[in-house]
Order: sequence, then C-alpha cells, then structure tokens
Amino acid sequence: MIGGAGYIGAHVVRLLQERGDDVVVVDDLSYGKRERVGDAKLVVLDVAETASREKLLDTMVDEDVTAIIHFAARKQVGESVERPAWYYQQNVGGLANVMLAMENAGVKQMIFSSSAAVYGMPPVEVVSEDIEKNPINPYGETKLIGEWMMANCEKAWGLRWVGLRYFNVAGSGWDDLGDPAALNLIPMVFDRLARSENPKIFGTDYPTPDGTCIRDYIDVLDLARAHIAALDKLASGTEMAYHVYNVGTGQGTSVREIVDTIRDVTGIPFEVDEVGRRAGDPPQLIGDANRIHDDLDWRAERGVRQTIESAWSAWQAGPRRIKNIENR
Repeated sequence: MIGGAGYIGAHVVRLLQERGDDVVVVDDLSYGKRERVGDAKLVVLDVAETASREKLLDTMVDEDVTAIIHFAARKQVGESVERPAWYYQQNVGGLANVMLAMENAGVKQMIFSSSAAVYGMPPVEVVSEDIEKNPINPYGETKLIGEWMMANCEKAWGLRWVGLRYFNVAGSGWDDLGDPAALNLIPMVFDRLARSENPKIFGTDYPTPDGTCIRDYIDVLDLARAHIAALDKLASGTEMAYHVYNVGTGQGTSVREIVDTIRDVTGIPFEVDEVGRRAGDPPQLIGDANRIHDDLDWRAERGVRQTIESAWSAWQAGPRRIKNIENR
C-alpha cells in the first residue's frame, strides 16, 4: 500500500488487518505516522524519487504483492496552482515509478486514489462519472493523468485497475486515526480553535444559497470500505464494466453549514473570519454515487454530523486537545 501510513491509508490498513489480510506499507512519513500501520511491514520510501523504482520492485517481489492501493500524492489545490511543475513531478512522477515497478514485478491489480477535482466546474448540480472532465487546477490534472496512465497500462500489459474519485473526506473511524494534517476544512477549523484563532471561510460570494462552497462530505471510514469493495472486485477476476467510481454521498453541504455544525458539536461559540476565495476552488461538487452502489454494492453510511462528531472525538483524544471550552 503506497501512502498507507497517512490519514485515509491507515484506515484501509486497519480494515484489511482486521479481516486477516497481509499488508505491506510504503510511505515517506511526510504526513503519515509509523504507529498508524500496526504490525504491517513499513518501507520508508519517497516514491517520487527516481531511485525508488528498484526498492519498489524488490519489495513487490520479496513480499509476494498481488495488488497495490495507491494513496501517495500532494493534494493542496492552492499549492498546486503555485507550484504546478512540482505537483506533476510528485503526483504523476510518483505514480509512474510505482507502475513501472508493478509492470516489472508482474503485479496487475491497482486501486488509485483519484479525486472529484478531475471534474473542475461541472455545469450540473450532481456529477456523474461520465461527464466531461475539465480540471481547473494542477492537482486535479495530475489525478486525471493518473487515470489515463492506468487505462494505457491496461492496454499495454493487462493492468486491472479501479480509480476512486473522492469527494471531501472527513471524520475518523478510530480516535487514534484522526486526520493529522490541517489541510481539510474540519481539521483546519479545529487547528484554528486550538491556537485560539478564528477559523476562516475562503470565499462568501460563490453562486450558492449562502455564498460559500458546497461539497459532498464522505466519511473516511465509508471511504475505506469503498477501497475494500474495489479490492475484492479486482481479486474476483470478474470482467470490469467500469473503472472509475465516485465515492460520495450524493448530498451537498456548504462550508458555512459545516462550520455551524462544528459549533454545535463542540459547544464552542467561535466567530469566523470571512476572507477571499482560494485559487482553483469550484463553487460546488456533489457526486452521483449510484454506479459504485450498483457495481460494488457500496453506499455511504455516515452522515455529516456523525462524521464531524467522530473527527472531534479524535481531535480531543490527540495531543492538541482543546480545553476550557466553556470560556471561549
């Protein structure tokens, strides 16, 4: 599992371990943590480095790897706009190194962490997988290129693959696996509160009911289960009717609604600072999840409030627990 010590990857590792699967994790630990992978073998490696190919090949052969789940990528939209060449080198280059090693090792099953960012600013309220893809930032472009790479490897050497297009991931399946990086909205709010600062809303003039961006928030545990469903589909050897799936709830929640729910869940009557838009943020992204339900028998089970409650529980169990809530 590439990037298995990170936020999403660690949830998949734990689910696989709970059902008795053998897991090998490759991670550079830039965001991941060693203790998150339990007793899985951990290979500390930056797959974006050209020299990683030989180590990846050796690991796949030595560990009798049969399938790869690829999580490792840079994912900050604004940063990708500021550093596009680096994002291509990290996300596209890293995936290419993994796939070169897979080809040489004879590993022919791949699950790829794609993104709803491949859609850009779609002209519909709910996005299906077959709509035209027009990413509006380098991050989204790297994910779409990743899907193209896998499709071409399918033709060239028989790769069997699934690309899961995530929407906004949040929450925690276990308190010790909370999101460790303040890169997504909910942990960003907690991070600000922990520093006794006002959380920020980026953009309040979008063409949405309350002026803030609308997103489809998928709970990380539901998302982890989607990876297991995709892995089992590939392992079954059945013909793949589809290769890409939205992983979402089909429901949209605005940034302001998320912030209001966080106030309610935490009991903290905080204020927010409303600032300008971030580069590359579309006004709305909601996923049609019918395909993954029909084909992989998967559906989201957790709602937004439960997701926020689990994220808050994990944050309060961590090293930056917010105290004296009643005095804020």
